Amino acid sequence: MEIATGNSTHMDTTKAVSTAWSQIIDKLNHKPVLLLCNASANYSASALKKYLTERVPESCKVAASSSCLGAMNNSGYHSTEGYGLGLIAFADDGGDFGISLLSQSDNPELVAAQAIREAINDADRPGELPDLVWMSAAPGSEEAVLDGIASVIGRHVPVIGGSSADNTISGEWWQFSRDSLETDGVLLIAMYPQCQIALSFHSGYTPTNHCGTVTRANGRIIEQINNQPAAEVYNSWTQGLVDTQLSGGNILQVSTFQPLGREAGQIQNVPYYALLHPEQILDHGSIRLFAKVNTGDLLTLMSGSPDSLSHRAGSVASGILQRQNWDGSQIAGALVVYCAGCMLGIQTRMTEVASGLHNALGHAPFHGMFTFGEQGCFIDGINHHGNLMISVVIFTQS
Repeated sequence: MEIATGNSTHMDTTKAVSTAWSQIIDKLNHKPVLLLCNASANYSASALKKYLTERVPESCKVAASSSCLGAMNNSGYHSTEGYGLGLIAFADDGGDFGISLLSQSDNPELVAAQAIREAINDADRPGELPDLVWMSAAPGSEEAVLDGIASVIGRHVPVIGGSSADNTISGEWWQFSRDSLETDGVLLIAMYPQCQIALSFHSGYTPTNHCGTVTRANGRIIEQINNQPAAEVYNSWTQGLVDTQLSGGNILQVSTFQPLGREAGQIQNVPYYALLHPEQILDHGSIRLFAKVNTGDLLTLMSGSPDSLSHRAGSVASGILQRQNWDGSQIAGALVVYCAGCMLGIQTRMTEVASGLHNALGHAPFHGMFTFGEQGCFIDGINHHGNLMISVVIFTQS
């Protein structure tokens, strides 16, 4: 396995693609078999698709998804005036990779089931479970997409990915492959790399003493906690954080460091959490989230800080290496999913995040995207969708 990355913040799509691709060609010693692209939605997806597929060898599979403001990699954080692009190329003669991109339509679960079948067939591995599934989907139905994948390959094949994003939460996100372009798509890559992989799914937040039970919910909307309007409970827990929005309003930014957590499991009786990011206070004191919630869920107020979010990604990568007893010399590279909400909350410190990852990985190449929802696999082996999370998957050289 050989991995190389490239990047650009040129506003001109042609120049951005040319610059990033040239960096990969200069570093890669073998022909790539898979190229991933993440770029801000300011770039024209159709133009980006055209210029990339013109340059990339026909034998190389191409997949792309929009990312909030830009991307990051081993050379830093890449975003200038809302433009940024990152590429990562995989050269792996012994591995196989298959891609499928389909419109979610009205049934994302059914579509995801079809997409994972197509991705496995595209890898020419019919009947074989992938080692890893990479997922990029339009925001809104990620839980259904995970269910659709699981209906075909079970729940213990790790699914790592992030929801497509734009710069303003205005629905300008996109996904494309060599053959297709979608704005509401499910993009899946079935990966069978000829190397070892290891992964982790974490947040940079800690639980507080405030918790309560969801007593009324509807999809991604919490209506009541402890039989009281959810917004009033959240406002009380956060000491008046959303006083001015209680009658309705966007709370996405102010809630970044104080999201809600739902226990996903325990390690030695210590719980770990999938996070839920409050987005909007609606009529009657309901709160809309970026992930599904169920009546009966026990929610905990979580707490984060600029320091915790700046250092956490590097710590997650270091934890993987320690757990696997690997050192940097064994690493070919890594893929990183970093929540766009976290990125926006510490944007002036994103160079620290990239540097921390670079050092933790022993200066191996890595590629990171900024997403409106994160998918990953906890230590229990079950895939989850969450918000304000970090996913890291590391590939060894052999």
